[in-house]
Amino acid sequence: MAPSLTKDGSDVMELVNGFIGSSTITLEGSNFLANGHLILSEVPPNIEAIPSPYGPAQKSVPVTTAGCFVGFDADAPSSRHVVSVGKLRNIRFMSIFRFKVWWTTHWVGSNGSDLENETQMVILDRSDSGRPYVLLLPLLEGPFRASLQPGENDAVDICWESGSTKVSGSSFRSALYMHAGDDPYKLVKDAIKVARVHLGTFKLMSEKTPPPVVDKFGWCTWDAFYLSVHPQGVWEGVKGLADGGCPPGLVLIDDGWQSIGHDEDPVTQEGMNQTTAGEQMPCRLLKFQENYKFRDYDSPNKSGPGGPGKGMGAFIKDLKEEFKTVEQVYVWHALCGYWGGLRPEAPGLPESRVVGPKLSPGLEKTMEDLAVDKIVNNGVGLVPPEFVDQMYEGLHSHLESVGIDGVKVDVIHLLEMLCEDYGGRVDLAKAYFKALTSSVRKHFKGNGVIASMEHCNDFMFLGTEAIALGRVGDDFWCTDPSGDPNGTFWLQGCHMVHCAYNSLWMGNFIHPDWDMFQSTHPCAEFHAASRAISGGPIYVSDAVGKHNFELLKRITLPDGSILRCEHYALPTRDCLFEDPLHNGKTMLKIWNLNKYSGVLGAFNCQGGGWCRESRRNKCASEYSHRVTAKASPMDIEWKHGTKPFSIEGVQVFALYLFREKKLLFSKPSDSIEISLEPFDFELITVSPVTSLADKSVQFAQIGLVNMLNTGGAIQSVVFNDRANSVQVGVKGRGEMRVFASEKPRACKINGEDVEFDYEGLMVVIEVPWPESSSVSIVEYSF
Repeated sequence: MAPSLTKDGSDVMELVNGFIGSSTITLEGSNFLANGHLILSEVPPNIEAIPSPYGPAQKSVPVTTAGCFVGFDADAPSSRHVVSVGKLRNIRFMSIFRFKVWWTTHWVGSNGSDLENETQMVILDRSDSGRPYVLLLPLLEGPFRASLQPGENDAVDICWESGSTKVSGSSFRSALYMHAGDDPYKLVKDAIKVARVHLGTFKLMSEKTPPPVVDKFGWCTWDAFYLSVHPQGVWEGVKGLADGGCPPGLVLIDDGWQSIGHDEDPVTQEGMNQTTAGEQMPCRLLKFQENYKFRDYDSPNKSGPGGPGKGMGAFIKDLKEEFKTVEQVYVWHALCGYWGGLRPEAPGLPESRVVGPKLSPGLEKTMEDLAVDKIVNNGVGLVPPEFVDQMYEGLHSHLESVGIDGVKVDVIHLLEMLCEDYGGRVDLAKAYFKALTSSVRKHFKGNGVIASMEHCNDFMFLGTEAIALGRVGDDFWCTDPSGDPNGTFWLQGCHMVHCAYNSLWMGNFIHPDWDMFQSTHPCAEFHAASRAISGGPIYVSDAVGKHNFELLKRITLPDGSILRCEHYALPTRDCLFEDPLHNGKTMLKIWNLNKYSGVLGAFNCQGGGWCRESRRNKCASEYSHRVTAKASPMDIEWKHGTKPFSIEGVQVFALYLFREKKLLFSKPSDSIEISLEPFDFELITVSPVTSLADKSVQFAQIGLVNMLNTGGAIQSVVFNDRANSVQVGVKGRGEMRVFASEKPRACKINGEDVEFDYEGLMVVIEVPWPESSSVSIVEYSF
């Protein structure tokens, strides 16, 4: 029986159904208003606004709720409705839309015509005159699912579709939820809490526990091998990292381990000669067991006690026994078993039939994609929903039996293209996600999953009851698959923006995973800096023997762990409604929290992104130049996160700049200026300055300045006013720095006196890797 991973005291319980009151958002005549301020005009007469029945749980005088549901009546039943909810004019917005079938990104504008198709979320900016931030969140109702798109003459249209011509309707009351507030981060969080109570089909991230891989340094086989991955290569890859002082705690065996074949080949013939990425997509799964490369592995430890001597089980056992840091081994599989699904009538597999995918009008406008083309051309061997539990049970029970700890489930947003004969997209997704959830709970401790290619509200609202970790950006592309040589650079900026802005939405459902990168890539440090403060797992896809160990040692520790932030990284407020990819002036700034400090990341991502005219990501080199921005301690949202800490009364912050190795001081309202060349970055550790009791010494913990997430090393801070000393718990090794307005009279590590330097108002101590504990106690006596 898997342990319960639901957290007690969830803040979902702050809401109760049956609240009776009015809403901040009202429909008056043909105008939607928020706090009396116009947000949408010329609202059609068939649109209805219903105040949210979910209000505060405290027993008090009824108050005004922050939101309302939006419904409509159509003239006739249909499987697809496109309905205007009013016209948006001259109000800045930020949005998240699907630029590919599988992936979403950030988009900004100020009119309804600026919206993109398949928009999953819109935030309207606040005004100086009192208009609050307003969130437009498309929902599910019955067998239908909503997205937003541009309409005529600046209309905001709801696209409301079941995905099947056999499933129709004409009257709906909760296609869209609108929510108002004064804090954009709390706005999204509160609105999704309402959706959680209203739909009852998913769990918030705050109710779940992410899998242990989030705290590990990992290695993924994809860019190292693509489909040619094999046991000896995996072994050599792990050994190379371990020998270099960066042992992985996670090994992810990506696509290439399964038994697959083409339809025209005999069902007994494995087709793993498809070694070029893309050639595997027409293939279908032939059996649940691993292919011959892993099946034929012969353990050199056959004489040892217990365990298998051959096959995947023997390999995983040998790998974990030889490399003690490797605690988690995951493997890849697609939601439907493989890219092309299951091979019909293959022995030992559940029933399946090849279904021809059909793209909706919204998906037709997404970026051209090799995977989509291959899948559409060859169809998918789909297991009917009533038998899909057999597929996951067969696959996952085998993987568990050979020592696999979890799975990366890829190609998730495929069902909407296959649902014509299965009750529509919502019902088919419910069946698949119910079966997947049940299997994960049974075989992978309830949360051993990384979700991928899942960027759509169907998955968020239906697939996240148990899944607690998911990719928040398109793939890391070493080079541009379209052949643009500049893509080696501008695509990296796109990746940062995908992950940062998508997390604002997705982070309420799943813990954000910013994907792998390669430590030898020209933009490797750019990537590493973002991963270090992302708050998610950090893993690379380096080719065997090709590593930048100097860089890797800035993000990983000798035991295979990482210095992970307490929250997940999000864009700063001044970036939310700007374009950090192709306006030539906006720097992407992201914030996060460590236990005793905040961190700001500044990234110059200008140089390419989504092009509305060509319907693809493309280079925009005219915007790729030096960018200057302001950075302030108040860019960090100190009161957010799972463990926020108060900065009330703090008068001065210490700011440590990683690249410049410089210490600055700032009042809360002050700012510093940062200038960055294209695809360059700066990381700023922001720490409140504290005065010791006698007020003579000011102190601020900084952290290990050799680590990209410098402040993440600080695990505890204890002020001893009587002894006029400070004890700081440090995880990791390297150059530890703190700010002190006076030179200490002595410093100790774990009770032993140590030498230290005092330079530029910083105390500098070299902290060794501890033998018996992961935390060293550094004491400063004044």
